[in-house]
Amino acid sequence: MTNILFEDAKPIIKKIKEQGFEAYFVGGSVRDYLMNKDIHDIDITTSATPDEIESIFPKTVPIGKEHGTINVLFNNSSYEITTFRTEEEYVNHRKPNGVVFVRDLYEDVKRRDFTINAIAMDEEYTIIDYFNGKADIKAENIKTVGNAEERFEEDALRIIRGLRFQSQLAFTLDNKTFEGMQSKIQNIEYLSIERIIVEFKKLFSGKNVAVSYNNLIRLNAFAYIPFFSSYNMTKININEPLPFNLFIALIQHKLTNDNAQLSHLKISNNEKKEIQTYKNLFTSLQNINTKQQLKLLIYDYGLHYNLTILSYSETLKQNEITLPSPIIYNEQLIREVAHEMPINNRSDIDISGKDLIDSLQQRSGPWIKEALRNIEIAIIDGQLTNFKPKILEWVKEHVKI
Repeated sequence: MTNILFEDAKPIIKKIKEQGFEAYFVGGSVRDYLMNKDIHDIDITTSATPDEIESIFPKTVPIGKEHGTINVLFNNSSYEITTFRTEEEYVNHRKPNGVVFVRDLYEDVKRRDFTINAIAMDEEYTIIDYFNGKADIKAENIKTVGNAEERFEEDALRIIRGLRFQSQLAFTLDNKTFEGMQSKIQNIEYLSIERIIVEFKKLFSGKNVAVSYNNLIRLNAFAYIPFFSSYNMTKININEPLPFNLFIALIQHKLTNDNAQLSHLKISNNEKKEIQTYKNLFTSLQNINTKQQLKLLIYDYGLHYNLTILSYSETLKQNEITLPSPIIYNEQLIREVAHEMPINNRSDIDISGKDLIDSLQQRSGPWIKEALRNIEIAIIDGQLTNFKPKILEWVKEHVKI
């Protein structure tokens, strides 16, 4: 069975081989091909050195030349081509001192993490499988290449990656592999939080996340990770895939701990803002009993956040976050209310703070923010038309300074 991405990349492999070198597809793309899954990008491994690759192809970018990786631009696509390599001694259980380029495919794939990721394939779809990865795919088994303790001692991130693959693929962890995880789990404290978060985001979106999360608990993994180590994560129940930021908000809402700062996660300001919005929404949900209250909730938080909360209602309930009655808080009514909303944000109001100052002949001050909020509420409730003369008339009667 052919695949369009592999077919498009065939000329690259052929061009390398024409120069007397070996070249193969390798890694996740081959694994996904054998599983009949969608393939999003492909990696190529070769006996050619980075300098030799640069001499073969006219358009290249040395994105990781010191590690053996060259980005080749070909037919309006880019391909990462990495030289066969072995790795020198690892430092702090996370990265090698350096790499050594080799000419033998076996030497390259034996350094990889799991057998399912150590399969190579040539341009004619012939499989080269030194570690029985194809059999492990068929058996739905996650197993390290060689000795599990050695692999996890080299790079402790492989522990998190193994659990991520378990979540995404719904495979079973090989017993020896899990035992290796148990013996080396403390080494994840040496990892950068950024590398862990990249894997966690994929892990928590996986269909088998409940099993992987349970294994994180069994391994006591959270005790060695900043932010999470401040919480008793055994009190968090995860039984379905969910967005990572919602997961963090859930933790902070359920397990209050002033020592756990979002800054420990080293995530973007936008992500921090989203987490805070979820936390605020969790609190606001406790007071929604009428359609009028629902209107203001949707105005304040928007359709997206409310529908997201609704989508994960079971997980939230399992973690003691109470949602309003389904009579009030359901998708049909939420969408209906959002569609009928007279304004969607403060900028939609037909007056400005300056209009209030001029109309009431007052100095600027905190009263403006409060007045605009009261105007918002009145418009949302249907007590006031969003029309400047009407608003100014209403303000003179209702705004006290």
